[in-house]
Amino acid sequence: MTHPTDTPEDQISPKTAAALRAAMTRLFEGRPQRTDGRLTKENLYKEAQVSRATMNRAHAILAEWDAHLAAHGKATPGEAKRDATIADLKKRLTSKTQECTLLEKKLKAAHTAIAALFHDNEALRQQLQKDVSTTVTPIRPRGPRQQR
Repeated sequence: MTHPTDTPEDQISPKTAAALRAAMTRLFEGRPQRTDGRLTKENLYKEAQVSRATMNRAHAILAEWDAHLAAHGKATPGEAKRDATIADLKKRLTSKTQECTLLEKKLKAAHTAIAALFHDNEALRQQLQKDVSTTVTPIRPRGPRQQR
C-alpha cells in the first residue's frame, strides 16, 4: 500500500525504473533493441521487457515520456530525418517543375518565331519565282581594275 508521502516512482522497483528509463532513452535516440522503434507506450514496455501494468505504475517515467513527446513530437530520429528528406525533395520538385514550365513557355515562343520565319521565307521564295523579270546580279568584289 502506498502512503501519501510516497513519490509516484516508489510504486516500481529501482531495477524496473532503470529498465524503463534505458528503454525510453533507446527509443528516443532511435536505437531500439526489441521493437520497431515507434514512440508508443506499447513499445516502451516491450523495450523495457516489463508488463504494461508495471509500466503504468511508473507515473514519473510516464510523465517524462509524455513531456518528451509533447516537446519533440512522436517522430523518431529516423522518421524526422525521413520527413526532412521528403520536404527537401518536395521543394526541389517544385523548383524543377517551375523551371520546366518556364522552359516549355520559351520553347513554344521559339517554335512560333521559327514557324513565322519559315512562312516568311517561303513567301519570299514564291515571290522570287513568280517575278521572272527580276534578275539578281551578283556583286563583284571591288579591287584594282585590271587593264586589258
